[in-house]
Amino acid sequence: MAFLNKFALFVGFVSLLHAAYSAAQHRAYLRITDQEFSNLPVDIIFQAILSLFLIIYNILQVVGDFKEIRATVDLQAKSWETLGNIPSFYTFNHRGKALSPIYEQPNPTTMDRSELSAYE
Repeated sequence: MAFLNKFALFVGFVSLLHAAYSAAQHRAYLRITDQEFSNLPVDIIFQAILSLFLIIYNILQVVGDFKEIRATVDLQAKSWETLGNIPSFYTFNHRGKALSPIYEQPNPTTMDRSELSAYE
């Protein structure tokens, strides 16, 4: 079934491109014959709309199931202990190390520039 949906999606894109090419060709024909453009023929509009619906439907079929937007669905499986565990927010260069009894203050005169920028 997935192959059929992918093929229908391909057919929809080809049909939409054909509708766009037909619209451009119709405009060129009107310029050559010095006629004023009022609107596109109904068959081109119908083809474009039908192609868009075919593309939208088959994209939804190919992509599959969507994830819930509500955050509570994802958070129901997590405990309170894991909710606050965000490794990207871990900080190891903070003032707590200055309160440690074994912490030694770095001497800026003996450091090179790469080490000095880490403490700024």
